[in-house]
Amino acid sequence: MALAAVRDLREFRDSVSAEELEQFETDVLAGFVLARASAGLADGTIRGDVGHLDQMRSWFGRPLWDMEPTDADGYFGTVLRGSPSGTRLARAQALTTYFLFLELRHKVEIHRMTGRVVECPIDEMDRPRGSKDAALRIPPTEPEIKTLFTGWGGELATCRTFARTARNYTASKLMSQVGLSVSEACELDLADIKWDLGRFGKLHVRHGEGARGSGPRERMVPLINGADRTLRWFIEDVWGQFDDDPGGSRAWRERAGWCGLGPRPGRRPSCVRRHGGGRCCRRRGPRRSGRGRPGPDRRPRELRAEQSIR
Repeated sequence: MALAAVRDLREFRDSVSAEELEQFETDVLAGFVLARASAGLADGTIRGDVGHLDQMRSWFGRPLWDMEPTDADGYFGTVLRGSPSGTRLARAQALTTYFLFLELRHKVEIHRMTGRVVECPIDEMDRPRGSKDAALRIPPTEPEIKTLFTGWGGELATCRTFARTARNYTASKLMSQVGLSVSEACELDLADIKWDLGRFGKLHVRHGEGARGSGPRERMVPLINGADRTLRWFIEDVWGQFDDDPGGSRAWRERAGWCGLGPRPGRRPSCVRRHGGGRCCRRRGPRRSGRGRPGPDRRPRELRAEQSIR
């Protein structure tokens, strides 16, 4: 086998102007955004990654594929030294994902244009330590949850603002019964309650939380663990305490005009518009203890029955 001298291919690469390199960098970033969108990530997640990359690019002053491990050491060890750990972790993850995209899609092209082999500057030595996960939370036991809602429901008979307190009580109890998150429960409408589906009825969660930034995911949740009774009590005994605002379709929205919450500026309460005020205002909701005769007991039926046995 004959031997031959091997010459460096970088001597024969085409010369690239600064304008062409800048245009190529812009096209690469646009391709990165499109690739992340095709992976199903939410727009907010993509905007966050691009924002992190833009801040690192402004500090570095050159295309990010020229960044060395020593540059990453200086940036994360000096510039972001006093930043929260979540910021450093998110920025390091964005940079790692961007270099992974460069290695998979543009490694050969970048080497042809610049003579540089793309390699992520963040390794095991300078990777920011920590975790973005929340601290360990031990969920309460079933007796503790029962004690919480029993005491909370008992306060409905003496609370000053019945509708608002009953709304918060119902939303929290619904989350504990069917496993909704706070954001999912806040986006519910009355039309999302499907009484005719299944044995107990179902909830149509239209704004369900997605995994890994994939965006909202719809799902149907059965009204188990007494969630159907909770919602029926709220609709029959609490929903009528709020004003009939056509624009307020969400189940938990504080709609203006209810007597206990005060009218919207420049607008009379609904009881004044309908009945001219008077008995309607006095009849709605329990009163504060020690002031006149108490209002009707509007606690959930099962709670009233349970405490009457005691």
